[in-house]
Amino acid sequence: MSVIDEIGRSKHVSLVSYRKDGTPVATPVWHVTEGNELLVVTEARSWKVRRIRRNPTVEVTVCDLRGRIKTGAPTATGTARVLDEAGTAAARQKLAKKYVSSRIGNWFARLVRLRRPPLVAIAVTL
Repeated sequence: MSVIDEIGRSKHVSLVSYRKDGTPVATPVWHVTEGNELLVVTEARSWKVRRIRRNPTVEVTVCDLRGRIKTGAPTATGTARVLDEAGTAAARQKLAKKYVSSRIGNWFARLVRLRRPPLVAIAVTL
């Protein structure tokens, strides 16, 4: 089984982006794989988006919900890019298919008309 397949089967991955000084910052995220790309949705004004716009090199490692990485977990290095509105909408739909919690959260937000910050999708080419 390839690294991309193992990453695609996992529930969470640690997305490592880099600060200006080169310090790595790991964030556990939900993801969906599509071919050799990994799709992640996050708030548009998050620090990870700012770091990726400055330096698109990222590292992806299988982790648990809290971001803990087991010894020997599959890891891949890739190049990230921020997607437009259409790409973000498509990524959100794919994430909703994979994660029930996402569907429930989106439904609840619409039900009570919560104001949500703008979202953006990140595509990582592995």
